[in-house]
Amino acid sequence: MKPALKPQNPCFSSGPCAKRPGWSLNALKDAPLGRSHRAKIGKVKLAEVIERSKRILGMPEGYVLGIVPASDTGAIEMAMWSMLGARGVDVFAWESFGAGWATDCKNQLKLADLHVHKADYGRLPDLSKAKWDRDVIFTFNGTTSGVRVPNGDWIARDRQGLAICDATSAVFAMHLPWDKLDVVTWSWQKVLGGEGAHGMLALSPRAVARLTSYTPSWPLPKIFQMSKSGKLIDGIFVGDTINTPSMLCVEDALDGLKWAEQIGGLDALVKRSNDNLRTLEEWAAKTPWIDFLAEDPKTRSSTSICFKIVDPWYRGLSPEEQVDGAKKIAALLEKEGVAYDIAAYRDAPPGLRIWGGATVETYDIAALTLWLEWAWGEVKASMSKAA
Repeated sequence: MKPALKPQNPCFSSGPCAKRPGWSLNALKDAPLGRSHRAKIGKVKLAEVIERSKRILGMPEGYVLGIVPASDTGAIEMAMWSMLGARGVDVFAWESFGAGWATDCKNQLKLADLHVHKADYGRLPDLSKAKWDRDVIFTFNGTTSGVRVPNGDWIARDRQGLAICDATSAVFAMHLPWDKLDVVTWSWQKVLGGEGAHGMLALSPRAVARLTSYTPSWPLPKIFQMSKSGKLIDGIFVGDTINTPSMLCVEDALDGLKWAEQIGGLDALVKRSNDNLRTLEEWAAKTPWIDFLAEDPKTRSSTSICFKIVDPWYRGLSPEEQVDGAKKIAALLEKEGVAYDIAAYRDAPPGLRIWGGATVETYDIAALTLWLEWAWGEVKASMSKAA
């Protein structure tokens, strides 16, 4: 039988993610629409996003933070195109986005001294292979694999190269080792449930020094340029953005940051996400047909929580049938208005991906588990009958 209780918010997408609890369009009423982002009111709001973000995250003194175009992808590409080439580069990849950064280093930047360390979905590469006299690129949390680095212990304090971290599905949900990270990127549409198209780029003093002392051999588009004549373009990091931002999105970002402060800041955000993961861990422990894609519990993501179906009947299906079965579960739950967008990422193994970031209520996660059981039963029965 269908469960009686549905999640109050069926949005479990891994990006754009659920809005904060209680959100409505009224949260955007103070957006300065029709005004220039270079007018005083626009600059003030952009600077406020930067300062509130730095304060909530506890960013170290001397780090700078800017709003940049093209979401997290734009932010990480800006860093790579502007800073790489001064040293050899190591890329650690265990899911699609990390693999994308490795591909760009090889095929677009054509780096001669490049080492790529890859692992299959569900695992981490051997992080001990990082050479810290080189620049090292990695995702803190693999959004499409549900596998995260457990901590920053593997990052050398006395590194000569830069630690370049794509942290888009980790920031505001996990405690980052800021003192060991030189470049950190994320986007608004993840943990705080903001809107898309805008990225955030944080730089340590070491990263700033690289920008102001090194000029890459390739041409840089204007939209990637962060320094000029050996000096940092400071305006980027105080709200004078490179391109025109959406002031509607800026207002929404501010709303999410204010909500984060109201509930207790970073510690409260991390706790909410961890509570969601723990609820799914308790469910999976007593559910024989499903397991986490992350093989090591220490590497399980608390945001992009990825599952594989391990039922022997399902494992006996062809690869195409396995993909179809997982998609049918997701489609059935969407049809019931229970869960939207929880199919595994297109490049990942067949399964389910449930967003557990801070804007998701734990009671909705608990209600969802009942529907997952129902949907699994329905799909297994229908596919078995068809066979």
